[in-house]
Amino acid sequence: MGVPGSTSLLFQAAVERPLNVVFQAADGRWEGHDYRVEVVTERQGLDGFDVVMDFRDLEAALDELLAPLQHRLLSDRGLSGPESLASHLMYALAPRIPEGVRLAGIALTDGHGRRLALKP
Repeated sequence: MGVPGSTSLLFQAAVERPLNVVFQAADGRWEGHDYRVEVVTERQGLDGFDVVMDFRDLEAALDELLAPLQHRLLSDRGLSGPESLASHLMYALAPRIPEGVRLAGIALTDGHGRRLALKP
């Protein structure tokens, strides 16, 4: 059973995964970062299973995108830093989100609690 009136409500579902990467800062220094990557999806109302989308599907899609980046130099993957990483993840995940669900944002949070968020 769904929540009464839930079709008019906006629901969100989010998953987080760890990511360790290295990138070159603007001043030429190499920096390693441990991030928590958060992906947020949303939809008006819930689906027939009373969820925004299957968390396992979202986790699997994110894991697949993060695996080749894990413990790597971002420039080896054509990425220049955290901003390009967040953008890359946003555009790579978007087609993997089911119909009726929207990718609401990607956030990278480093070990110091500094957060970079990207919304479409």
